[in-house]
Amino acid sequence: MQPRHFISLLDLSSAELHTLIQRAIQLKTHRDPNYQPFKGKVLAMIFEKSSTRTRISFEAGMAQFGGSALFLSPRDTQLGRGEPLEDSA
Repeated sequence: MQPRHFISLLDLSSAELHTLIQRAIQLKTHRDPNYQPFKGKVLAMIFEKSSTRTRISFEAGMAQFGGSALFLSPRDTQLGRGEPLEDSA
């Protein structure tokens, strides 16, 4: 199955967007501390530009769902020296 990218709201149908929002509401209002779908998973985040709210939101979300997140700056990786993202990944 090919991965889908969510870059813009236009990438989702109206029904998909509605389902996504409803699921987010469910997860937010019925928080179950035992629900840890990301347990043992690590999210690596790379931002070309500073993004405080996005970074904190993803770190908090990963922690709430049992995972962890790490931030990789282009300055701290080979990405800042021209290495392709695919190679770093």
